[in-house]
Amino acid sequence: QVQLVESGGGLVQAGGSLRLSCAASGRTFSSRAMGWFRQAPGKEREFVASIIWSGASTYYRDSVKGRFTISRDNAKNTVYLQMNSLKPDDTAVYYCAAQKWTFSTTHLLGTGNYEYWGQGTQVTVSS
Repeated sequence: QVQLVESGGGLVQAGGSLRLSCAASGRTFSSRAMGWFRQAPGKEREFVASIIWSGASTYYRDSVKGRFTISRDNAKNTVYLQMNSLKPDDTAVYYCAAQKWTFSTTHLLGTGNYEYWGQGTQVTVSS
């Protein structure tokens, strides 16, 4: 069992930065790949970034490459999403999620591959 709590969302102007955090509880956090997803009003939840259990590999959707950075600190049971050069199109509720399988080194984009989800944190980027 893994419980996830996101924080760090807020209102920012275009071009600004935010750092999201996802604090996890549960013994298996450090052995699970983690993902960040987002959902804008009226749209489906979409993959943003993922990081494998060791932190050695990351993957991003094309629209955030070069602007967002996913990282993790297994000693602190926390995964982060540093978001720079934010755009109004980044406005959404952001969710962190833990992959179903332990010790996976595969980046999976579908929501069905993730077993545990946080409650989400709102990110609003004004133009």
